[in-house]
Amino acid sequence: MFKLLIVWVLNALALMAVAYLVPGIHVANFTAALVAALVIGLVNILIKPLLVLLTLPITLLTLGLFILVINGVLFWLVGNYLQGFSVSSILIGVIGALVYSVISGVLSAIVPDND
Repeated sequence: MFKLLIVWVLNALALMAVAYLVPGIHVANFTAALVAALVIGLVNILIKPLLVLLTLPITLLTLGLFILVINGVLFWLVGNYLQGFSVSSILIGVIGALVYSVISGVLSAIVPDND
């Protein structure tokens, strides 16, 4: 449980870093980053698998690159839905999702696994 909270805070920090690095992405404050990180995580758990399944033919046709578009669209939708977190366009969403994934992955790798 404690590891989950640490990863959540690290994802919020990653989101703040994305807002700093990518023009077109804005995070109002750390509280908004915490909420956005939570919603992005929930969207990736609940909605993304369904979208990947529905777009499987085009994903296979593009050799998996369409998943980048799915990530970007979901990132952009979360930015349009939440107050305090905004993403200006779908292209910025794709770039932001890529940068967020890299930073979040690096930060999550430093959390020790107690299993």
